[in-house]
Amino acid sequence: MPGASAWKSRDNNMADTGTTDRAIQMTLIAATVGFSWLAMQATHEAGHVMHAWLSGGTVACVVLHPAIISHTVVWPNPRPLFVVWGGPIWGCLIPLALWGATRRFARRFAFLARFFAGFCLIVNGVYLGASAAMGGRDLDGPVILASGGSAWHVALFSLVATGAGIWAWHGLGPDFGLGPAQGRVDRRATAVVAALFAMLVVIEIACATP
Repeated sequence: MPGASAWKSRDNNMADTGTTDRAIQMTLIAATVGFSWLAMQATHEAGHVMHAWLSGGTVACVVLHPAIISHTVVWPNPRPLFVVWGGPIWGCLIPLALWGATRRFARRFAFLARFFAGFCLIVNGVYLGASAAMGGRDLDGPVILASGGSAWHVALFSLVATGAGIWAWHGLGPDFGLGPAQGRVDRRATAVVAALFAMLVVIEIACATP
């Protein structure tokens, strides 16, 4: 049987890393999803911007706002196919790189980066495939097809990205207090992701204000 000092040490560790407070668990989940949505749009649009610059296009505007679906206007746009593919490609690669970096340098927060990477893979994959199937003048899928891109490339990207995102999410439940964790989550990780979410909201609103 462990002595009193061992139990005290374990209790101190739990006070630092976890809590059964459901409010904190819900804060972690809500802030992680909110941050992932806004940051996913930012990385997606960053891909369009990078490809526009690399291809000699001019970025007329980038719209990022918590209440608006993001979009980038490039005009003139000499290589529309190259520019449109930049969004989903870098919208997946940047989060994957962040996940890799946190696994190496900040393992405590790696589960947050893992969720974010999976979120971006799924959203970009589903968005590209669904938009190509549904049509729409300004959506990435139809723009790829209208610019001479292959429907098979779109379908392959959609399937691989979505599948990889689901794989990335597998087993993350306990980190968010689900299943055997019984509501226990990392309070420091909760504070970090909540602060990041709030910061993104403030920045986007401030930058959108004329």
